[in-house]
Amino acid sequence: MIENGKIRVFLLDDHEVVRRGVHELLSAEADVEVVGEAGTAAEALARIPATRPDVAVLDVRLPDGSGVEVCREIRSGDESVRCLMLTSFADDEALFDAIMAGASGYVLKAIRGSELLSAVRDVAAGKSLLDPVATARVLERLREGGGPKTDDRLARLTEQERRILDLIGEGLTNRQIGEELHLAEKTIKNYVSGLLSKLGMQRRSQAAAFVARMQVEKH
Repeated sequence: MIENGKIRVFLLDDHEVVRRGVHELLSAEADVEVVGEAGTAAEALARIPATRPDVAVLDVRLPDGSGVEVCREIRSGDESVRCLMLTSFADDEALFDAIMAGASGYVLKAIRGSELLSAVRDVAAGKSLLDPVATARVLERLREGGGPKTDDRLARLTEQERRILDLIGEGLTNRQIGEELHLAEKTIKNYVSGLLSKLGMQRRSQAAAFVARMQVEKH
C-alpha cells in the first residue's frame, strides 16, 4: 500500500557509486522516497522487512549471493513487496530465475534514468515489466524443457546431493539444510559446491531455478 502518495523504494547494489546515483535520481522525484539501502544480500534481507518498501530494486549479482535469492526470500515473507531486478547482463538464465522468484521486472543497468523511474512507478502500480517476447521464449524453453538432459544431469548426483538440491529449491540456507540433515554447515557447503559442479552451474540460484523447472515439467 503506497502511503502519503509516495512510492517507498529500497535499493540493493554492491557498488556504492551505482547506489548513490540511483538514490539521487529517485529522491529527486516528489512521488518517490528511498527508505533504505544495502550492499549485500544479507544486509538486504535484514533491512527490507523493517523498512517495508513498495518496490525493492535489486542488483542480480552480489558478493554474497544473488538479488534473485533476495527477491524469492522477501516475497515468500511479504508478497506486497514488488521486486525490480537490475543487472548488467541480459541472459535467459537470469530472466528465468527472476520469473521463478516472482520478480515484477528486469531492467539493464544501461537503462536511462527516466526509464528506470518509469519502471519503478509501473512496478509499484502492479504492472509486470518482464519483456513478453523474452518471457515467452524462456517459458517455451521450459515447456520443451531439457527432458532427457535434465534426467542425465540428475543421474550424476548422489542420493544425499539430490536431497540437498531439493532443500535448496525450497529456499533453505546452508545452515538450515545442515540442521535438517544433522550435518555441519561447512559440510553442506562442500556438498553444494560438488552438486553445482556436477550440474554445470556456478550459482546457487541456478540450482533453485533448476528444481523449480523440474517441478513445472512434472505438472
